[in-house]
Amino acid sequence: MVDDASVIRESIALLMSDIEVVAAVPTVEELVRRRPPADLVVLDLHLANATQPDVRQGIAAIRALTDGGYRVCVYSQEERRFVLAACIAAGAHGIVSKSLSAAAAQQKFLDVAGGGTVIPQSVIGLLEVLVRRKAITVLTDRQRQVLHGRARGFSYGQLARRLFTAESTLRGYWKDITETLSDYLASATPAEIEHALGLAPGDLLEFWPDGGTPTNWWKTASG
Repeated sequence: MVDDASVIRESIALLMSDIEVVAAVPTVEELVRRRPPADLVVLDLHLANATQPDVRQGIAAIRALTDGGYRVCVYSQEERRFVLAACIAAGAHGIVSKSLSAAAAQQKFLDVAGGGTVIPQSVIGLLEVLVRRKAITVLTDRQRQVLHGRARGFSYGQLARRLFTAESTLRGYWKDITETLSDYLASATPAEIEHALGLAPGDLLEFWPDGGTPTNWWKTASG
């Protein structure tokens, strides 16, 4: 785990007993230096504070960890959907809200560590808009139905009854959908997404990986 809040680092192993915590550190730099073997790195997006003002955070932190061969799940209070989508574009395989219960967050971490992708509801809605406006065209009709239902908050059980198919089949569809959409986000440019969503040119530049000059929020460590 990488989190600048010591109370979170010290309590995660107690609150999430199904997870073996091999390292809990305040900075990405320390984790990369120590290089512990791990199935997943749980990462807070906002790591800079008065005692560590120049550390990597945001997109730069995700990139540093994925470049080091780690699978990353963002664990944050961040709610802006374009920022969260940018995290997926930068290589994160999951985004989990700190507002969830410890049990719910733990299950999502296990899902991501096991090879799954966890996308928050706000980003699912954004991706459905991209599909509807034909920015993403590779999904099958059935996958589009599943995405449509998930974007509206339907559970796998509810979708299974609506689509007359097994929940296990729908989970397989969803895994394929998230992989496809993650690949799309990783390769899309800010201009392409802005055009598809009807945004003004430059609206995404401060958030998107490689989109332009980063703001202080995304800045890498200096020196």
